Amino acid sequence: MRRPRNAAGPDSAVRVYPPGYPVAGEDEHMQLENAQVVSDVVKRLRRAEGQLAGVVRMLEAGRDCEDVVTQLAAVSRALDKAGFAIIAAGLEQCITAGENGDVLDRARLEKLFLSLA
Repeated sequence: MRRPRNAAGPDSAVRVYPPGYPVAGEDEHMQLENAQVVSDVVKRLRRAEGQLAGVVRMLEAGRDCEDVVTQLAAVSRALDKAGFAIIAAGLEQCITAGENGDVLDRARLEKLFLSLA
């Protein structure tokens, strides 16, 4: 785990981030430029958010484990699809940037892709 750059010391109250978690100001961040992709991903995530709330309600109501796991698997697939859509759009953006003479950071793209595997 790593600390953000402004971490004071071991005795201070500091947020600790998992490996690979982007810390503000640490790396250059890429933002998706395709508004349609962003809109589609947001819709997919909102749908998954509703599905997850349904799973919580099912658990609280004491529903059958098999039904709960089935719905939880659906939420997981929805999140995976959203993540893959973001990565696909990012790859498209990076490849286009690479064709324009910008550096294509293959290691960074691979790390993002593998984070969903």
